[in-house]
Amino acid sequence: MNTAGGITGGDAFQVEAQVGPESALTLTTQAAERAYRAQPGETGHLRTRISVATGAQLNWLPQETILFQNCALSRQLEIDLAPGASALVVEPLIFGRTAMGETVTEGRFVDRITLRRNARPLYLDAMRFDGDMQAQLDRPYVAAGARAIASLIYVAPDAQSHLTPLRTMLPDRAGASLIGDDLLVLRLLAGDGHDLRQSLLPILNRLTGDTLPRCWMI
Repeated sequence: MNTAGGITGGDAFQVEAQVGPESALTLTTQAAERAYRAQPGETGHLRTRISVATGAQLNWLPQETILFQNCALSRQLEIDLAPGASALVVEPLIFGRTAMGETVTEGRFVDRITLRRNARPLYLDAMRFDGDMQAQLDRPYVAAGARAIASLIYVAPDAQSHLTPLRTMLPDRAGASLIGDDLLVLRLLAGDGHDLRQSLLPILNRLTGDTLPRCWMI
């Protein structure tokens, strides 16, 4: 699935999905999503809501979202897990394509990821960039010059067993933590989209049991 291949100011998209009991669903995108230049005062909106029933498994595996100069995007991802449900969630983000000489010195991006279990908050992550994104990314305690970021959340009974192996696979600018008995969170920084994908692929292959969609391999 793709929203439109590109979002600009004034666009509004909503995606809803349900994963039935004891079933498995993998959602990905045909290509990278793009947040294009927006007119002043206009913002594109993307909201995704997914419910995962008892004993079901969700793999939310969109390819990269690329932010372009003067973009304006507000994005929300909400996942509701029933008792016994599991989920693998990844959100890769690229701030301009360095190979194309692109920079993002002006733009706005607001992102919010919410996971609930049995209607109670399980995980919340919020990110906001406004203005000169490159200057913000260059700050040592933000991204130390990275131009690509990935957030990964894994909720499953075997989360703890993956922690040590994943840590050995991570590059220098990445970290993984177990913040609950069955909740593993990973953050990864990279110089560009190519390096980000090279680091993500073996991690996603491990967590999906080598069933990663083919579009990720191209």
